[in-house]
Amino acid sequence: MKGFNNMIQQAQALQQKMMEVQREVEKKTVESTAGGGMVKAVVNGRNQVVDLKIEKEIVNPDDIEMLRDLIIAAINKGLEDAQAMVAEAVNRVTGNMNLPNIFK
Repeated sequence: MKGFNNMIQQAQALQQKMMEVQREVEKKTVESTAGGGMVKAVVNGRNQVVDLKIEKEIVNPDDIEMLRDLIIAAINKGLEDAQAMVAEAVNRVTGNMNLPNIFK
């Protein structure tokens, strides 16, 4: 029974650490770019786009498709980078225990 109680305490400690990591990564952001930096997306640890910057030189009314593609590329890269940031933070706590990502 003592071993079981110890296991429960360890699980509770891990849960507390995971909650701290979640609060930590929610405050962090990553920035990604497309088009040589002409489009920048800032994404937080909750996979939310919190800022989008578009340089006026890239805006061409005759080529909206290119601008759309650059925006999508910057946002997708930002989301990918944010997920990697979260995974890295979780792995620091869990020691790569291969737990499901609860921050999605």
